[in-house]
Amino acid sequence: MKRKYELVYIVSPDATDAQIADLHSQVEAIAQRLGGQIDKTDNWGRRKLAYEIGPHKEGTYVLELIEGGGDLMKEIDRRLKVTDLIIRHLVVRVDAEQTVIERTRGKRTENMRRRRIARGLPPDRQPGEGQRGEVDDDRDDRFDLAEVER
Repeated sequence: MKRKYELVYIVSPDATDAQIADLHSQVEAIAQRLGGQIDKTDNWGRRKLAYEIGPHKEGTYVLELIEGGGDLMKEIDRRLKVTDLIIRHLVVRVDAEQTVIERTRGKRTENMRRRRIARGLPPDRQPGEGQRGEVDDDRDDRFDLAEVER
């Protein structure tokens, strides 16, 4: 099952651009070999670290968005641990967060529609509705007594 992951790694400030590109190509080769793919690579450049890590006070940050399985991420994690140029790395699964966000957005939309219908308004917002200077009917921060009584 393919999942989405974010991989952030910090490369030693002594590394050249060619070495950083080589690290990226190694990660990409592992991903392709194990049936994954890299959706996006973002080099944030050289930045000061939040705290010293060994002798390093700064490093080059790289973000990779990867789609693949757990075995792919285990292999990438294993390889990055033994790479001397990598100061730190972190892998985070992000598809679970997207599922929660979509579920919350759906509940919020349904609540908005239910409240609009209860007020006698059309269920969906009309174009131009809720512009600056107008009262937004969808933003009701008061208790909904119908929900409390259920």
